Amino acid sequence: MPLAPGTQLGPYELLSAIGSGGMGEVYKARDPRLDRIVAIKVSTA
Repeated sequence: MPLAPGTQLGPYELLSAIGSGGMGEVYKARDPRLDRIVAIKVSTA
């Protein structure tokens, strides 16, 4: 199930979906602690 932009996962704020596949979904997110863009993978298996 895709997560919506703006969702908080711990300290990370999801910005957009990057892709999905058999093992999970990858999101572009912002890390406010380091003030940088990161990739977050959420496993679905």
